[in-house]
Amino acid sequence: MSKYDSLWEYVRENGSESFKLTFEEIQGIAGIPIDHSFLKYKKELTEYGYEVGKISMKEQTVVFRKMERKI
Repeated sequence: MSKYDSLWEYVRENGSESFKLTFEEIQGIAGIPIDHSFLKYKKELTEYGYEVGKISMKEQTVVFRKMERKI
């Protein structure tokens, strides 16, 4: 079980092609503040059909994108 499982579930349930969350919103969903380890854990999101796009430290946001299905 990952410390970001609740965030990954939220992203999958969102269903949008692409969307942005603030670090504050991520903390509210995951129950923990986003930290440097997020870079390691973000690879888990591919199991949910999404990937982490741009991470903006200036805006304190993360973009999530639905992955294209390979035929």
